[in-house]
Amino acid sequence: MFYRPEDGHGLPHNPFNAIVTPRPIGWISTRGSAGDNLAPYSFFNAVAYVPPQVMFASTGAKDSLANLRETGVFAANIVASEALAQMSATSAPLPHGTDEFAAAGVAKAECSTIPCPRVEGAPATLECRVTQVIALKGQHNYLILGEVTGIHLRDDCVVNGRFDPTRYHPLARMGYRDYAVVQEVFEFLRPGER
Repeated sequence: MFYRPEDGHGLPHNPFNAIVTPRPIGWISTRGSAGDNLAPYSFFNAVAYVPPQVMFASTGAKDSLANLRETGVFAANIVASEALAQMSATSAPLPHGTDEFAAAGVAKAECSTIPCPRVEGAPATLECRVTQVIALKGQHNYLILGEVTGIHLRDDCVVNGRFDPTRYHPLARMGYRDYAVVQEVFEFLRPGER
């Protein structure tokens, strides 16, 4: 099968959402004059080591985008498999100004380097200062880039000096309504590594 996106795919569901998988989920927390916000974004990833930087993309004019434009900060919380139901609940189309932490029963803590809430007990949280908000092609598509200014690691996820994903089993977005849980991790050396 071949199709041009502008011509349509002819399938019951858009296959593009299921092609680039698994995608990590950035559970993005922000604070603005209307209150705190928490929302999942599956267009999320790390993009640079030094300084550490992350990105997420927002499809739609959402509260997260409004808040980070107002304050210049956001926190990217990593989602453990056991948080699936709560993470999903924070994607509900709630009225502007609703605190998704409270609505979904997610425990909240304060960040250390930025004035922003974070998910208490998340395996890791990346505190970020916005470096760029880029309007992408299409209506209400935005790419947000942030420099990581602080990192919270849950103590039980640090094993023998390494952050260990087998301690919390990362949740990933596949496509459609499908998710994946990382349960098997293996080491494989690249050429020239020992």
